[in-house]
Amino acid sequence: MSETMAMMAERARECAEEIRKHDEIQLVSHIDADGITSAAIIAKTLERAGIGYKMMFVKQLDETIVEKLADINPKLTIFTDLGSGQLEHITNYGLNAIVSDHHRPQGDTKFHLNPHLFGANGSYEISGSGTTFILATQLGDNRDLADLAIVGCIGDMQYRKHGKLVSLNKMILEANPDIISPKKDISLFGKQTRPVYKMLQYSSDPFIPGLTGKEDACIDFLSRVGLQFSNDEKWRRWIDLSEEEKVKVTSSLLQHSMQSGMSSYNIGRLVSEGYILLAEKEGTEMRDASEYSTLLNATGRYMKAEIGMQVCMGDRGEAYREAQDLLSNHRKNLVDGLNFVKDNGIIELSHLQYFDAGNAIPETIVGIVAGMSHSSAGNRKLPILAFADKEDGYKVSARGTQELVNRGLNLADALNIVCQELGGAGGGHDIAAGATVPFGKKEEFIQKLNSAIKAQLVKT
Repeated sequence: MSETMAMMAERARECAEEIRKHDEIQLVSHIDADGITSAAIIAKTLERAGIGYKMMFVKQLDETIVEKLADINPKLTIFTDLGSGQLEHITNYGLNAIVSDHHRPQGDTKFHLNPHLFGANGSYEISGSGTTFILATQLGDNRDLADLAIVGCIGDMQYRKHGKLVSLNKMILEANPDIISPKKDISLFGKQTRPVYKMLQYSSDPFIPGLTGKEDACIDFLSRVGLQFSNDEKWRRWIDLSEEEKVKVTSSLLQHSMQSGMSSYNIGRLVSEGYILLAEKEGTEMRDASEYSTLLNATGRYMKAEIGMQVCMGDRGEAYREAQDLLSNHRKNLVDGLNFVKDNGIIELSHLQYFDAGNAIPETIVGIVAGMSHSSAGNRKLPILAFADKEDGYKVSARGTQELVNRGLNLADALNIVCQELGGAGGGHDIAAGATVPFGKKEEFIQKLNSAIKAQLVKT
């Protein structure tokens, strides 16, 4: 894998040489945590190099946006965490562009930095922010931006396959031990900021039977474990507990989960490798890579990605407070989304399952709800699809499992094939992908995708 890193660094050096020829650059990035951290990494890098930039965040890159960029006619455009699926449009419209992405590419071009081109998998070996970090290292000493690269890959859930970061992600992590530190720990969200009972109560991924959503049950569970209040009679956060107390709670939680009939898969996910950002203040969302990425996702999902970028750039005042407000609203919407799926159910076909949220779940978060529902209420032997209405068609978010990928599932390929037939647009990763389907073609899309997935799985 060091050879892959070396080849990517060489391509990044070629891209860096092109960047240095320009005094102002147009940046375009995705609105999720990986895209926001990617944008912040390249923006900070350009600032340090004395190069100006203009920033644009997009939900999805398509021909319309590429055409608008061509009308602006920037001397150089840098795409981060997107672009590899739109190389034909970028070339056809004559954009001088650098693409720093990790999604499965459709074609190639001169200034194209993508792990798939060098034998690595962008689903779990390196994210868009990691790829952009490699680019940044060829433009100066930007090793301190490794923390943002790790936050981005955690937001992209690159740890899912192995329960920790591996391959190129691990190389970035291990090369910067003074910036970010791995630690095996309970994997529930909120270790830095929430009282322990709240951490249990709001655990939705994985869903913990008897505890998730039940405040009194969580308090009773901790009382039986013997967890005491702090001296001022306040509930303590996870970071306030002693190591002995953490072990005791974790052990009791694993026992409770087994007795409650949780799947071995979800039980195994209760403990995983976490990542601490050493330069950030303890007790804040930015101290923990998982919490940080969730904070950023909340800004992007509500079309405020620039707020998340400001936090990444160091704003711990107004932008941080606005991001916290967006996060609070985001988590409420996720709970509402999960309740919608629970109340309305999931429809199963032979090789996929799906639910249609219509306007009930914002299309910017329906993929997250799909992933959570897959773990808590869905059939993990089938990939799950979620539909939500958007202005130009149906938003489709698809999620699989590593077991299904091992059997041949590739959601990016399946969605792309079906969308080409129906006139939509799709792409992403083998385990998680998205698409836009034209109005009136939803049922046809479902049936064709079911057949496409069946063909993939039959091969094995």
